[in-house]
Amino acid sequence: MGLDMYLQVKRRISDWEPEEKTLATAINELFPNTVRVTSINAEVGYWRKANQIHNWFVTNVQDNKDDCGEYEVSREQLLILRGQCELVLANLTLADTELPTLGGFFFGGVDYDEQYVQDLRDTIKIIDNALELDKNWFFTYESSW
Repeated sequence: MGLDMYLQVKRRISDWEPEEKTLATAINELFPNTVRVTSINAEVGYWRKANQIHNWFVTNVQDNKDDCGEYEVSREQLLILRGQCELVLANLTLADTELPTLGGFFFGGVDYDEQYVQDLRDTIKIIDNALELDKNWFFTYESSW
């Protein structure tokens, strides 16, 4: 039990795009007459108890609603988060103001320690990988605890 966090990508499948039509056809053939594939959804990032990253999403994406909902995240927002991670990694004394931790039941530690730093490094990698996808994909963030 604890804070689990997911960055997902989604893409509508179009019958007009050849590679998408091929993928949809292959999946539909597995379930004839029962399923129509309309979109692709994939997890591109996962964090466990990285409460400073969750706090950033709650504050900057979720309008301060910490409700385990699914929220759309823009590429620009991901770049801002990446920049804040880099800023704090360059100067850890900024952690408490730029990416503060968030205490909560099962949310993990609130110290600015090696795990905190590792979460920032992991976040940069997740964002870098996610942003390699073309602009036809859109991002969502979701958490659970």
